[in-house]
Amino acid sequence: MTTPIIQTIDQHVQVVEHLKPLNDTIHHVAVLLSRAFNQGNKVLLCGNGGSAADAQHIASEFTGRYMKDREPLAALALHANPSTLTAVSNDYGYDKIYEREVKAHGKRGDILIAIGYRDGK
Repeated sequence: MTTPIIQTIDQHVQVVEHLKPLNDTIHHVAVLLSRAFNQGNKVLLCGNGGSAADAQHIASEFTGRYMKDREPLAALALHANPSTLTAVSNDYGYDKIYEREVKAHGKRGDILIAIGYRDGK
């Protein structure tokens, strides 16, 4: 009998298997990120709901320590300031929150990573 836990593990294994054909794309993104950081640029991340949590986690891995001690890398989760988020959504509408943040914090050479979820149905 397959339990919900085994089903979840199997789903994760399938996701990992689907990443293999994306090896070249993932490598290309890593090169772009490395180049941006080496040129003094930063990564801006955003998402809604659980994707916002993922964006914040990724930003913290860049600025914190991931796998080894290293200099911090400049990364910012755009939704992490609730005062800005609510002020911009109040003044301009929720659909403008990330646009305003990118205009405020972004510069040429920075990278924006927008995370979202698409149901495979």
